[in-house]
Amino acid sequence: QHKLSIRVLQPPQLCTDFQSASLLRGSSLKVQFLLFSSSNPSCGQLLSTREDLQNSTFNATLGTKVIIHGFRVLGTKPSWTDGLIKALLQAAQANVIAVDWVHGSTAAYYAAVENVMKLALEIASFIRKLLDLGVPEKSIHLIGVSLGAHAGGLVGHFFEGRLGRITGLDPAGPKYTKASREERLDPGDAVFVEAIHTDADSTLLALAKPMRLPKPFVCPSFCSVGSYNYLICDHMRSVQFYTSALTDPCPMMAFPCTSYKDFLTGHCLDCFPPFPLSCPTIGLLDNGGVHVGKLSTEVKVYLTTAASAPYCVYHSLVEFRLQTRRTSDTNIEIAFLSSNSSFSTSIIIPKQQTAGKGLLTHSAPLCQVKSVMLQHRHKTWRRNKEETPVWGQFCTAPLPVDTSKEIFCLPQLLTLTRNNPLLHDLTVACD
Repeated sequence: QHKLSIRVLQPPQLCTDFQSASLLRGSSLKVQFLLFSSSNPSCGQLLSTREDLQNSTFNATLGTKVIIHGFRVLGTKPSWTDGLIKALLQAAQANVIAVDWVHGSTAAYYAAVENVMKLALEIASFIRKLLDLGVPEKSIHLIGVSLGAHAGGLVGHFFEGRLGRITGLDPAGPKYTKASREERLDPGDAVFVEAIHTDADSTLLALAKPMRLPKPFVCPSFCSVGSYNYLICDHMRSVQFYTSALTDPCPMMAFPCTSYKDFLTGHCLDCFPPFPLSCPTIGLLDNGGVHVGKLSTEVKVYLTTAASAPYCVYHSLVEFRLQTRRTSDTNIEIAFLSSNSSFSTSIIIPKQQTAGKGLLTHSAPLCQVKSVMLQHRHKTWRRNKEETPVWGQFCTAPLPVDTSKEIFCLPQLLTLTRNNPLLHDLTVACD
């Protein structure tokens, strides 16, 4: 007797990449929908027909992330898409669909803007196919970059705000700064809308008008001034920032505040108002990790980041309390030292006031900071003139500051003399 074994060979999976467009061929819209799954995050499955969708690895029981890129100057595939796709698949069990509209987004910027409405209609038609498969509207998450953010907003508007979530990564500015709510990304376009702004104060590529969750970030100095890369550095930093947030070791938490200046000077230390129990976090947590029944129409929140990946940092309040008032402003430099790294900031105590505070960001939790260095720096150089030392107490607390817990203060009264740093151990207990 001989055993007969039969092995059925499956045809190799066909992979499709983004299209390339020529600047000389105009900007006609040719949209592709490419599905990526955790089983093969580098292989895009082209979904041209309903049959393609039914025969693909699309899983209707999982959430669906739809990525929409923006303006493409050179008609090429965005360099960031592969990294974002892999990060999303690592962070969550989900279907990831990349919308390729390179052809319609190339050549003149204003021609690409004219294609945004047509693009949104095609994406909406595609989403209706998903709904026909039983996909819940609230399980759909649109992630749009620049012009793609406004395309996502239009799609959400077509569904009357019933889609689960829209993330706008530095929504485009030109042609949208005076646009109506029906023409751009708006807080009512989904159940939860967040906009991460990284370019609102430096170039005209981003929409300065804040939406649900704006988070400012300043492009680091290594961008080459005068080059195209400098022009888009801040703009594209939002994508790098969001991608990193999906895999960073610490949470990217943002804090409600009226301005970035107030945030840096330590005036916004907790989540309330309007979030009574939690601050919003960049990533894939439901409602950004906010535990609140109904969000306000628009909330400004802020955070700081590192200059390179991983971008996440920890935020701490630092405060120096004078024993006696002084007749001039007191400038104190504060540095946290931990594991061969240091992070510093300066606070100013105005004359005749007794305390000054500020924000200090660092790469390790506060309980892992080994020591603090404090130094009194005078604004002007004085030769052969004695100056009264600064006496006071140093205090610190991790953000968000919990009112139920006391702020940690060094028990000793510190004496700071001008330009002589004082090093002191720091032993803040871990939660």
